Amino acid sequence: MTETGLPATGVRGGAARREEIMRRLQAAGFVSVTYLTGELGVSDMTVRRDLKQLAKAGELRVVHGGASLPHGTLRTADFASRAEHEREAKRRVARQAVELVGSGATIAIDAGTTAFELAATLPDDFRGCVITHSVPVLQHMLHRPDARVIGLGGELLADSQALVGALTIEALSGLHAEVVFLGAAAVNERGIYVATDLERPTKQALIDVADRVVLLAERSKFTVSAPVRLAPLDAVDILVSDGELPAGMADVLAAAGVAVHAAGPVVASGDGDAGDRG
Repeated sequence: MTETGLPATGVRGGAARREEIMRRLQAAGFVSVTYLTGELGVSDMTVRRDLKQLAKAGELRVVHGGASLPHGTLRTADFASRAEHEREAKRRVARQAVELVGSGATIAIDAGTTAFELAATLPDDFRGCVITHSVPVLQHMLHRPDARVIGLGGELLADSQALVGALTIEALSGLHAEVVFLGAAAVNERGIYVATDLERPTKQALIDVADRVVLLAERSKFTVSAPVRLAPLDAVDILVSDGELPAGMADVLAAAGVAVHAAGPVVASGDGDAGDRG
């Protein structure tokens, strides 16, 4: 038996080999390149090529040293569906936002699919501390042993795969982060909105313990609505988006003192697609 609990095999042939990789990944949640080369009897280059092909198809995520399932083995159907919505836009946001992370920084990462992308994009040389109440982020960070991770307890909000409530807020009260990377369901000129009031107090507590607030919001978040107002725009220091903002929004953000970091030009654009909870 092997580290995945499955017997060793000498699979040959590209399609069969990739099927075996996925079988082992489903069993373990993470597989290393070194492990796969030994188990499959192929070169490091062949394994990396297979992983790249499977990642392109959305079957897995290539991470430091190997591969993991796209959004963790604990993902719910709702969370996975939202994660797939505008996936490339979220990745562009994450790649832009990660430039704000120092290698030894203490950062807080919100729950939600866009924030998860930020965690998955942390560079290999990150040796800092991650504070989070996101179950998928916690699971992902299991494969980053060089980073310190503080998990916040609380009641599980299954749809968001997040721990929330009084216990979470109490845990945060004794902590400090240099920056929090915050998700949102919607953004407009009146502020930042979330999907339910259950998650609002925990997000507010994250804002309160951070020196800087970085809002992660792909362009579609400016064209949808959500019922619960979290905070006004001036609670945010930096907005990171994937490109063009709706007409007039750049001026509104500037008036609120929010710096905009975008993966493309910050100019007016038309309506986007429907968003998700963050």
